[in-house]
Amino acid sequence: MPKVVGVRFRRAGKIYYFAPGNLELKIGDDVIVETSRGLEFGEVVHEAREVRDKEIVSPLKVVRRKASADDYKKLAANRQKEKEALSLCQEKIEKHKLEMKLVDVEYTFDHNKIIFFFTADGRGDFRELVKDLAAVFRTRIELRQIGVRDEAKMLGGYGPCGRGLCCTTFLGDFEPVSIRMAKEQNLSLNPTKISGICGRLMCCLRYEAERYEVAKNDAFTPGDQVITPFGEGKVIQYNKKNKSVRVELLETTKQQQFPAEEVEKKPEKNG
Repeated sequence: MPKVVGVRFRRAGKIYYFAPGNLELKIGDDVIVETSRGLEFGEVVHEAREVRDKEIVSPLKVVRRKASADDYKKLAANRQKEKEALSLCQEKIEKHKLEMKLVDVEYTFDHNKIIFFFTADGRGDFRELVKDLAAVFRTRIELRQIGVRDEAKMLGGYGPCGRGLCCTTFLGDFEPVSIRMAKEQNLSLNPTKISGICGRLMCCLRYEAERYEVAKNDAFTPGDQVITPFGEGKVIQYNKKNKSVRVELLETTKQQQFPAEEVEKKPEKNG
């Protein structure tokens, strides 16, 4: 089985796997790796481990080396160039009167390509912009349209909770979030209360969704036929907060409160 290490290129970015070769790598090591778009600077986030062949995306690229002092200087120079490219590209966008919002710029480590990330409503004709940028930078230019969630992930910020955005600090991938999750958690359906700064439903709505689903299945509803320590009865009320059930006992017709764990739903008769 091949041995791989997990490498991340952006904080909270997707993890990619590479062959470590003869290098002894540990979590936190900065490395130069070979990718489909050239050499890239990344950080080891998963130590070397063996995986099955079917878990590998072919072809498996390799880690070229641990980052050197020169690599760190080059990385810093790239970051400065990205700021300059961002400013220049914004000028070109205004010159061509394009309906697009420039979000970020990324140089590949070996300067093989410059990627400009932007958002826009629909698709536009950006060919003249690409020509202008290629004439200035004299390298390959890629314009990559992204969604508003990706924009928030790149730019960062703070959520309503006062903490850094989940997508920026630790979420590697976005998972589906639905309005049903907010409903099941008895949250206000006011869009301003359950939306993140990206304008989409907050990612954190998903965190407790599974537990609420389990709780819903374990919950009692008025009218349920149940068995209690004092005999059979009918549910009058279920208190989710303290997980207690008020039951009307069949034999006495008196109501009594029981902890939910002491009450069992009566099996339905088949046929």
